[in-house]
Amino acid sequence: MENLNAVITGVGGYVPDYVLTNDEISKMVDTNDEWIMGRIGIKERRILHEEGLGTSYMARKAVKQLMQRTKTSPNDIDLVIVATTTPDYHFPSTASILCDKLGLNNAFAFDMQAVCSGFLYAMEAGANFIRSGKYKKVVIVGADKMSSVIDYTDRATCPIFGDGAAAFMSGTHPGGYGSNGCRIGEQTGKVLPFFTFIKVGRLQYGAPSLLYHWTIGCIIFIRKDVQSLNMLWANMADACEAVMERNHLTKEDIDWVIPHQANMRIITAVSQRLGVSPEKVMVNIERYGNTSAGTLPLCVWDFEDKLKKGDKLIFTAFGAGFAWGAIYVKWGYDGKG
Repeated sequence: MENLNAVITGVGGYVPDYVLTNDEISKMVDTNDEWIMGRIGIKERRILHEEGLGTSYMARKAVKQLMQRTKTSPNDIDLVIVATTTPDYHFPSTASILCDKLGLNNAFAFDMQAVCSGFLYAMEAGANFIRSGKYKKVVIVGADKMSSVIDYTDRATCPIFGDGAAAFMSGTHPGGYGSNGCRIGEQTGKVLPFFTFIKVGRLQYGAPSLLYHWTIGCIIFIRKDVQSLNMLWANMADACEAVMERNHLTKEDIDWVIPHQANMRIITAVSQRLGVSPEKVMVNIERYGNTSAGTLPLCVWDFEDKLKKGDKLIFTAFGAGFAWGAIYVKWGYDGKG
């Protein structure tokens, strides 16, 4: 059998229209623009506040744009993987809802949950389905409605997160381009220090207009332990270096680093550790905040016109668990600019 590889053939994205600014956040909690920008580097974030709309809505918008851009027929898609921590329901999966809404009748679908590393994990899973030779077109989505799980009375966390979705089309390529190796890991015993999950039934916190109520009737609030951040960026950098070494790449070879958009300080620390100049690091955290599984594909969606066929990309992320890793991708087409 021909040695197939998985190459990204297109990108689609969606962010809600409503912009939640730092000034508005400062009216909810004791904070201000200077404090937020100085510590996490976020100026604004998008919020899906319309009643009854959840993660599947944003995912559907992103995939619809993706199919239009790539001129893909719904019947040609073989598989849909949605990375999300904020599904509309526990079941059916958000991926199943997506297939139904877009008429992807020949695709099987499932969700993947690895928090902020979810899209990274989904990329590797999708690539392996392509490499099996049985699947020609795989849609990989990163989508989260983080406003549905945030405590808008907690000044430490509510400025961080936003809502958004983006998707990749992944197809076959006879080697060379596409995904060329990954380093993915879990650090056990560190679940609670970074993220504490508190199930509180149907209670509401913060601004009701910004909260989406899961049909299952459960809201989860997130709290961060900033003392663990050094470990997180170190794991991201270690994973990047392992992937680069495995593929015989130096820092001069790398055209772009696409890091999870969690905190500007972390992004800077990772790029400095790798010795990559800031001009080669994709950053849009100032406008979107942390959209969890959505950050990696949203970066590529924003920067697509700058990408050239053959560019060498390193994706890296971390999430609660700790789930972390990096993937090396050789880009397969010239951007749309």
